[in-house]
Amino acid sequence: MLCCTGPGCCNLAENNGWRYPTLLLCAFGFFSMMRPSEPFLTPYLVGPAKNLTTEQVTNEIFPVWTYSYLAMLFPVFLVTDYLRYKPIIALQGISFIITWLMLLFAQGVLAMQFLEFVFGIASATEVAYYSYIYSVVSSEHYQKVTSYCRSVTLVAYTLASILGQVLVSVWSVPYFYLNVIALVSVSVAFLSSIPLPMPRTSMLFHRKETEKIQVPPSTEDVKPKSENSSPQNNPDGENCSQLPVTSDRNVYTLAKATEQNNAKNVLLKLWSDFIKCYSSPQIFYWSIWWALASCGYYQVTNYIQVLWDHVEPSQNATVYNGGVEAVSTFMSAVTSFAVGYIKLDWAIWGEMALGIFSTVNSGALFAIDLSDNIWICYAGYVVFKATYMLLITIATFQIAANLSMERYALLFGVNTFVALLLQTIMTVIVVDSRGLGLDIITQFLIYGSYFAAISGLFFIRGVYTLIQHRRRRKRKMESEIIKGNNLSPESETMCRNVTRI
Repeated sequence: MLCCTGPGCCNLAENNGWRYPTLLLCAFGFFSMMRPSEPFLTPYLVGPAKNLTTEQVTNEIFPVWTYSYLAMLFPVFLVTDYLRYKPIIALQGISFIITWLMLLFAQGVLAMQFLEFVFGIASATEVAYYSYIYSVVSSEHYQKVTSYCRSVTLVAYTLASILGQVLVSVWSVPYFYLNVIALVSVSVAFLSSIPLPMPRTSMLFHRKETEKIQVPPSTEDVKPKSENSSPQNNPDGENCSQLPVTSDRNVYTLAKATEQNNAKNVLLKLWSDFIKCYSSPQIFYWSIWWALASCGYYQVTNYIQVLWDHVEPSQNATVYNGGVEAVSTFMSAVTSFAVGYIKLDWAIWGEMALGIFSTVNSGALFAIDLSDNIWICYAGYVVFKATYMLLITIATFQIAANLSMERYALLFGVNTFVALLLQTIMTVIVVDSRGLGLDIITQFLIYGSYFAAISGLFFIRGVYTLIQHRRRRKRKMESEIIKGNNLSPESETMCRNVTRI
């Protein structure tokens, strides 16, 4: 370990405090999600404030977010790690501010398309928010701080939806002022990102390699040993004066060599981790469902307000979008929490569960699409969102249980990228005016069919997994019988069942 050459210090001081950065990051997460105008975005755009048509919003404006998110995701992933998270968190805050300034004062289709591009950047930079905390706190606090950061965003979104609904329904506040509140909130979020401590390390580019390398000193770089030196001068029992001291030239050479090889080493490590992640069949199939279902989920949540406005035009009736988002978010939290108490061997029954609940998602979307009653549409959306959150929670902890933090971050990024790639293909073909440009009813018919295909795929896979599991148990019992071993009570019961079959 290289010793510090500065006066009076031989070791780098590490800040082990976790409360201060966690508090600041939670403040950022809360205010960045405290956006009461978001459930009312489509009514605002097609209303007198922006005077856009439903076709312009659906086929020309909203697709830009998908393209921007996809294009920025991978570059942002690498830049986030290289810049050590904090600058990207600040960039997210700035992107939110630009988005809501344009919502308030910009006009026209082109301006709204640029707005969606900026919001896509904000969405892509979300990776910095969930990665930052792992670089400034010790691993013993990971579970706690992750819970805080995720919970605070969920609470903020729920409160924002309730606040927006109350302001619209009770006091008839125009949507414009909901956007003013959102602008103030995201501005506070940006300000809370400024005092965040700058991490010294990151998962890929900054891993303290220089601390693990000892540079061979030149003759002039070695100081003679002092007779008065004593181990007590160094807390680690080493005397700094007895170790070689690197000159500025050696430090510069080391840093330059490290910088030149760093990018190559990072890419090689990413590829190696990628192969190891997806070599597990269980992780592979869970990831396939994650990517496929997330693609459909993003598409549904992106265009559900357009369908609601089609079924019940916002100019003709009171809009309850905020209340529905609040209820659906709360139910999502309940189902996600309930997963922790379900006693089930997910390695055996997990794929079957994916197939069954994907059928529920498909049924909810068909009910939304075929009904002319806005309350059935609202209820179908609550069921769809809660079910998806239930399944994504199961998929998340099943994958995370078998991976290190670094590989989980990579797998999360790859799965999200694949989901966005599929969503982009679907958007180009189904939604974009340069593709088929289908109406909103036909779109949701396709989304329902899409989840039906997912449910069929994983139902078949689940049946196959159950059959394979039963065959393995049967072979194991037959092997025990042949060897003449004493069978356990459970094995004897299974043997009798096999004999009957």
